Amino acid sequence: MSQPSKPAARGRAALPRQVRVIGGQWRRHLLPVPDRPGLRPTPDRVRETLFNWLGQDLGGWRVVDAFAGTGALGLEAASRGATDVLLIELDAGLLANLRALKQRLGAAAVRVQGGDGVAALAALAPASVDLVLLDPPFEQAALPAPALAAAARAVRPGGFIYLETPQRWDDAALDALGLAAHRHLKAGAVHAHLLARPAPSA
Repeated sequence: MSQPSKPAARGRAALPRQVRVIGGQWRRHLLPVPDRPGLRPTPDRVRETLFNWLGQDLGGWRVVDAFAGTGALGLEAASRGATDVLLIELDAGLLANLRALKQRLGAAAVRVQGGDGVAALAALAPASVDLVLLDPPFEQAALPAPALAAAARAVRPGGFIYLETPQRWDDAALDALGLAAHRHLKAGAVHAHLLARPAPSA
């Protein structure tokens, strides 16, 4: 959720000091929100809605959280049984926090990687992951397009991409990437999209 930091979203309440894991083995576990300029964690209710859309059990899923920030999205997936969760973060302070969280939780399925989220997605094998989580910094308006293109290449047919942006993506732009809108939620200034990469027709 950062690269390296995000301004507070318009219309959003003051930054919380903690966010909680909603479900799974770490349910109710509190994750710290470091005091980093502009860090903007996805609110609990938006994450709860997202994982209601995806299902409560992600057993066997391969997940990439490309702008991990607090780790709330990726760790939620791991809590719900995802087999392999890669957290990517550019900011050195947030990266250290993620590594400490992994150790504290004993999160064997979680890997933490420093670096640029788009470049890391582009380096993945095509069609190699089940879910890509994209919450890029809102002030970098040009970033969602290359991030989404790289995610569309990395996700398998039948897989999903979660995208959080200040604007809603239209169907034509998604279709050009081989993606389709599956679910959408507007919460304050945030548009939360669950996008599908359709499987080939039989």
